[in-house]
Amino acid sequence: MIELVVKNLDISYGGMAIVLNEDDARILGVRPYDRVKISHDDRSIISVVTTTRTFIKRGEIGLFREVTDVLKVSNGDVVKVNITRMPHAMEFIRKKLKGKTLTKDEIYAIVKSTVSGELTELECAAFLLAQEFQGMSVDEIVYLTQAMVETGDTISFEETTYDIHSIGGVPGNSKVALLEVPMVASAGLLIPKTSSRAITSPAGSADTMEVLANVTLTADEIRRIAPKVKGLLIWGGYLNLAPADDIFIKVEYPLRIDPRSQTIASILSKKLSMGVSYLVMDLPVGKGAKLESIKDAESFARIALEVGEKLGLTLRCAITYGGQPIGYSIGPALEAREALVALQTGKGAMSLIEKAASLAGLIFEMAGVTLKGEGINLAKELLYNGKAWKKMREMIEAQGGDPSVKPEDIPIGEKKIEIRSVADSYVTHVDNTAITLIARTAGAPTDKGAGIILHVKAGRKVRRGDILMEIYSESSSKLTEAYNLYLKLHPITLEGMLLKSLPE
Repeated sequence: MIELVVKNLDISYGGMAIVLNEDDARILGVRPYDRVKISHDDRSIISVVTTTRTFIKRGEIGLFREVTDVLKVSNGDVVKVNITRMPHAMEFIRKKLKGKTLTKDEIYAIVKSTVSGELTELECAAFLLAQEFQGMSVDEIVYLTQAMVETGDTISFEETTYDIHSIGGVPGNSKVALLEVPMVASAGLLIPKTSSRAITSPAGSADTMEVLANVTLTADEIRRIAPKVKGLLIWGGYLNLAPADDIFIKVEYPLRIDPRSQTIASILSKKLSMGVSYLVMDLPVGKGAKLESIKDAESFARIALEVGEKLGLTLRCAITYGGQPIGYSIGPALEAREALVALQTGKGAMSLIEKAASLAGLIFEMAGVTLKGEGINLAKELLYNGKAWKKMREMIEAQGGDPSVKPEDIPIGEKKIEIRSVADSYVTHVDNTAITLIARTAGAPTDKGAGIILHVKAGRKVRRGDILMEIYSESSSKLTEAYNLYLKLHPITLEGMLLKSLPE
């Protein structure tokens, strides 16, 4: 063990890492990529070692922002540095990589080591990749979910709690929650929805709601506000609910993976941590979505339903159309605008309103508010008579936003390019994957104003010169990159009646 003086690097590394002078590293007996335990007062963290000859002096330790945030240390503070060995949990990750089934204790060990920081992000990535390529049994997913709940905090309410959650994967889907939550809440049901930020999509529901209001509420604020307003839409990652999930999501992001077992455990652990008793899980299906066929969705649903039953959760899986983007906007600010228009006027894209009303309707049926098959009608009525918008205003105000906000008040990217049709033709396909990549390249979801507005969907007849889509960005360079990607990917397929003539 050695004591070193903190040098705050004020750099976000993307993980837990520290910088040692090579002489101090030799004294401690560590090399790059070894792990050490950094302690200060009653806080400690496991970090990966990087070394330098000159950037950090002997007797100092360079701490990246992620480490200083956890340890609450500043320049000049003294920390203790101990070499630490690979945790026992890594043996179980290697076991899973070989395709073997893990026991309850082994899964608990992995999750506990993840939350405590004993596992590095690289090792967490190995666990996620093991799930991606080897899969998990129903019992393994149950143990994983339980471990994720039990290693974090929980929130409970005196009344029955409901929620709706999508597995995502379809651009434009994040705004659906901005309709369905106030629909459910305006009927008097409690729906304190926790949502994630985007992993692989241009916007998560939390990213979109954040355009309108604060999504980082504390547990005490949730307990106080939710029973009064009935509806909330907040970022689950701000709370200590299933904290392993937030670590796994952070690791999934650069890998662009979302293992099926982890998706189920992620959703269910967050919901159980919030005291949810009834859940509708949205499973979008279509080309470019996470689930590309009804058969695939039914397989996913069977697993999720079995896991939910074993966890004591009443779950209903809704297989929805996801073959092209939901609505016409993609990206946080643009989607927030489209959601507000639908709430304020009762008008908007059929895909948006029908989907939100269908999912909210299933909640009404599960709660016994309506008979089977009639829930969608009540949801639409609450939208058209303005009660959903009134409730959304209450939610925005309760979460610290401006309840009088209008769609045009929301700032969007100042840099814009229009894509026009080069011929009279028909739109035969809008590519989810390509639209997602272009919107993210434009800056979404990090840049709230970045994204895409579609002017056409499949089946639409267009004339030469008609606008097909607009790309928005907050950066000229990102807009250029996004446009170049558009030229490469051709996200909107246009065809005339004559496909080909032979001979050429």
